[in-house]
Amino acid sequence: MRSFLNLLQSVSIFILLLSSCGKKETVLITNENKRNVLTEYGKQNPEKHVVIETDYGNIKLLLYDETPLHRANFIKLIKDGYYDQPEFYRVVEKFVVQGGVPMKKLDYTIPAEFNPKFYHKKGALGMARLDENNPGKESSSTEFYIVHGAQYAAWDYDETAKNLGLKLPDEQKKIYTTIGGEMSLDQQYTVFGEVTEGLDVIEKIATVRVYSEHPAKSIPFKIRIED
Repeated sequence: MRSFLNLLQSVSIFILLLSSCGKKETVLITNENKRNVLTEYGKQNPEKHVVIETDYGNIKLLLYDETPLHRANFIKLIKDGYYDQPEFYRVVEKFVVQGGVPMKKLDYTIPAEFNPKFYHKKGALGMARLDENNPGKESSSTEFYIVHGAQYAAWDYDETAKNLGLKLPDEQKKIYTTIGGEMSLDQQYTVFGEVTEGLDVIEKIATVRVYSEHPAKSIPFKIRIED
């Protein structure tokens, strides 16, 4: 009986997704149906190239197929018009720039999709999350960040990896010691994409004047799907 009910739920979701083609998506995601809805949505919406337009220049992003729930959710937010008045509202130099729509939240989280080959190098795209009462390390459904990070010295990399209990491949060490990143976030927050163009824009945003991690001057942006 349970498998039959699951089948009916999947069919209903599929019909809703089809019926919404060409117009604003209306499927409501909850913590109960999020896996099914996002899985079906991802099949119908395979886009993975996104552009963020700012006054400092454009940032091009590639979303990973290997993190399907996060990719589908991000694409859905863009298509649904959720990011109608977004901004980079948190800026921490040598750490991250965080974006979204402050005070506008959705009532579900995204299951963690940790993948050892995706780590917090400079330009990595990740989803923020609550640290408390979140044993599964599930992501926020709306708030994302892009790593600015810092370049590690070889000794600092080795010591930090040891302290964090991370066993990382040599290729990753090369990236962290030449390009930079933020190791403390690895396997703690889901990385679901990366900057392919516009690291210089991240550099400009990460070095603006701030007050308690908030930019002194607002940094609005527009976001669109490039596919």
